[in-house]
Amino acid sequence: MRESIEYWLVVAVARSLGRMPRGLARLLAGILAFTVYCAFGRLRRVGIRNLELAFPEMPSKARGKILRGVYRHLGWQLVEFCRMPRYTSQNTRTWLRTEGLEHYISAQARGKGVLVVTGHLGAWELSSFYHSLMGHPMGMVIRRLDNRRLDDFVNGIRCLHGNWVIHKDDFGRSLLTSMHAGQTVGILMDTNMTPPQGSFVKFFGIEACTATGLAHVARKTGAAVLPGFMLWEPAERRYVLHFGPESVIPHTADAAADILAGTQLCTQAIESWIRRYPDQWLWIHRRWKTRPPGEPALY
Repeated sequence: MRESIEYWLVVAVARSLGRMPRGLARLLAGILAFTVYCAFGRLRRVGIRNLELAFPEMPSKARGKILRGVYRHLGWQLVEFCRMPRYTSQNTRTWLRTEGLEHYISAQARGKGVLVVTGHLGAWELSSFYHSLMGHPMGMVIRRLDNRRLDDFVNGIRCLHGNWVIHKDDFGRSLLTSMHAGQTVGILMDTNMTPPQGSFVKFFGIEACTATGLAHVARKTGAAVLPGFMLWEPAERRYVLHFGPESVIPHTADAAADILAGTQLCTQAIESWIRRYPDQWLWIHRRWKTRPPGEPALY
């Protein structure tokens, strides 16, 4: 009963927002986001703590402004997700574009697969959807939702134009298969992990336990690795899917060192984009929760 209520509530909200004009939908989503910002103090405190760790020199007023922007962009992403079933290559032409696509085309042409390093920055759900809409379907590594009906509904939207999902419980084998087939897979690589799935690398100058699977697969298969983020550009008033230059994973006799160095390279790429668009990253996630042995908790 609970799962059915959850499912129909989400479907009702998604269909309602999806049918509204974008301006009205964004206004309502913004009100919802502000309500969540005010009502859930724990998330707000996590966001402020993360901003203190990442930007210790920044005035508290500036941190608060960034955090409020995070909620606004989350509300906007909700609107885009609900509207995605309506999108075509034609009706998105005026407010969506790609920059750096040559990096992706060059990487894909090598035929060894492409691993897109991404994170909870900007409109991450829209990024893979738009990429498939423009003729470049890709796989997405995701965690299953506990509500299977809801999981099927969400994935049905994600995969409307040829995308497919790779579940974390089948991550390694599926990723290797995709790379050997010369396919593209996007991986959200900015969440807290625990050993042995993750190792510690620097993120904003602080040790952060980070997934190493991408670097391992890239080293093993020769797949290209490059960052990709769908970001809101205020000056243009549209979203831009940015692809950065390839991050070359080391390949020496020391596999463990190569994987750690490759993971650090990917993390540095994510950090560089967050620094450019700080109000579009998910600061309310406890990114530094796992600590190296002997270190005190940060939250």
